This record gives sequence, structure tokens and C-alpha cells, in this order.
Amino acid sequence: MIKRITQRLNPRVCRVAALPAPSERERTQWYFQRYVTHLPAGGEIVLFDRSWYNRAGVERVMGFCSEADVEEFFRSVPEFERMLVRSGIVLLKYWFSITDEEQALRFHMRIADPLKQWKLSPMDVESRRRWEDYTRAKEDMLARTHIPEAPWWVIEAVDKKRARLNCISHLLEQIPYQDVEHPPVHLPERVRHADYIRTPTPPEMLVPSRY
Repeated sequence: MIKRITQRLNPRVCRVAALPAPSERERTQWYFQRYVTHLPAGGEIVLFDRSWYNRAGVERVMGFCSEADVEEFFRSVPEFERMLVRSGIVLLKYWFSITDEEQALRFHMRIADPLKQWKLSPMDVESRRRWEDYTRAKEDMLARTHIPEAPWWVIEAVDKKRARLNCISHLLEQIPYQDVEHPPVHLPERVRHADYIRTPTPPEMLVPSRY
């Protein structure tokens, strides 16, 4: 979905924040601190590929944080998001929902496809076993963080193409945008010098033309 949104946009104004697991130093910081540095300025779009909701999902289910940490997250995140919205940020939260059967099918397809096997990490394999734990965590997360200022939007995503189109359509409806006027671009004539002759590339430097 992120690829479909970004592929036609200017990377100067639309970027992806895909944060890795926190470092030892980051674990001692305010939980939201490492996300704040990636927030957008005016006219920018930032897509979080895994957001602060890691705490309510994978961290909780896999035991990477305590239940006290989770409860503090649930207390803090509504206020944090209200602050972002008050500052002028348009905050959109999407959950892509698939069935148990569809997830099993996608895992088996990745296992059978050598071009996609790299996508399967030990964490992914373990998450399949804990389907019900993740589902309970998701339901709790949606119930406790669905606020008027920053509601959750659930997208039925068994059909990938329809899900992507529905998400893009909905996203555009949430943003007051208009056509951007682009000034005409005029390509200047290339400067030519009578005394310049392009030097041929030495044959031994050329990559073989196999195609």
C-alpha cells in the first residue's frame, strides 16, 4: 500500500518512516520520542511503516514490553495524537484487515516462492502461531485508541487491489487538496563548441551487451 501511494509522488515532500527496533539508548527515552523526529512539516506527507502502535501489537504479544508499559501507552497515545492534530497535522490511521484463511494462504505462497521467501522472518512465522493473541491485541487497541480527533479506519484487504484503491480514494477525501499549477518548462538549446569532439569509450571499459 505504501509503495502504491508513494510511487507517483515527489519524494521531496512524501517520504516513508520505517523505524527499526529501538536501540538501547532509545529504550530509555520517552516512548514517542523517536517517532516525533519523523513527523511532517507543512506540505509534507510521512507514511509510517510500523508506527508507535507497535507497542499495542507486536511488542505486547511477543513480550517485548510489560503490561504496565502497554497501559501507559494507552493512557498517553490519545493525548499525544490530540496534540498532533491541534498542531495542524492530519493524522490518518489505517488497519488492513484480512481473514485467518487469507493470512495462512499468503504465508504458504511466500514459503513456496523463492523470490518472496526473504520476506519471512522468524518473527513472522511465530506471529502466525499467535493469530488469536494478535487479534485480541488488535481489538483492544482499536477500542481504546479510536478517538474523534484521530479515528481508526479499517480496510477490508483480502483483495489487495481493491484495498489499495479504497485506501487511496479514502485518503484523498480526508485532505483538502487542489490541482497544483506547474509553470511551463522550456528546454534551452545545448551549448556547442566547434573544438569539442566526444571521446570514444575504450572497449575494455564497456559492460558486455548480452541483451
